[in-house]
Amino acid sequence: MNIPKGKKIYFASDNHLGAPTHEESFPREKKFVAWLDDIKADAAAIFLLGDLFDFWFEYKTVIPKGFTRTLGKLAEISDSGIPIYYFVGNHDLWMHGYFEEELNIEVFHKPKEFIFNDKLFFIGHGDGLGPHDKGYKRMKKVFTNPFFKWCFRWLHPDLGVKIAQHLSVKNKLISGDDDAQFLGEDKEWLVQYSKRKLESKHRDYFVFGHRHLPMEIKLNEQSTYINLGDWIQYYTYAVFDGEDLLLKTFKNEHELKPNQK
Repeated sequence: MNIPKGKKIYFASDNHLGAPTHEESFPREKKFVAWLDDIKADAAAIFLLGDLFDFWFEYKTVIPKGFTRTLGKLAEISDSGIPIYYFVGNHDLWMHGYFEEELNIEVFHKPKEFIFNDKLFFIGHGDGLGPHDKGYKRMKKVFTNPFFKWCFRWLHPDLGVKIAQHLSVKNKLISGDDDAQFLGEDKEWLVQYSKRKLESKHRDYFVFGHRHLPMEIKLNEQSTYINLGDWIQYYTYAVFDGEDLLLKTFKNEHELKPNQK
């Protein structure tokens, strides 16, 4: 993709709308919609890197109640011709058709590479990558198992969604709420994962969510790891202007300092 002059590519992740309750997340949703309104003027594309919702499950004819403003704004932007790409996170594993059919948003279930203005990006949510997260990796195999999804689908949506929302908020193994502090480069498993990927192929940028902590770390002289932070505490996002990828915050639009500052 060649970015037209004056246009930019935007990245955001980890809104967790609906957590801990719909009422408490509503102001965050309005702020996110305001950001979408703000960026649509110069967006060449928008990448959402997962966990937009704290829980999402698509029954055959039912989706979770709420999030009308977000879904409507995404539909408006997509209908205007701005492409939106969505990478499934660990809280919205069960996306299977609604975003594609109703919103014309392409959905990815695994990391993917993109080239923007000759810069190679490796993009994904980040869950289950690297040598750690073993408990979650086991749980993900269960949650993505077709038989488990078939069993869950037979629960009445009122019951199924209520159970899943409780687990999503309360169970740290599922929600990843231990991602609150910078661990150091040698212990940041997505950083280590990125460095290993560089051993076989150069990428200019690795862009992930999941960690909930805004980070910018130089992997070598030509490659950078970016974690997008979240829309719970930081309200951060990344923007690529065709030459540089920068972390910013929507609150006051200043560029963030490198790493976890």
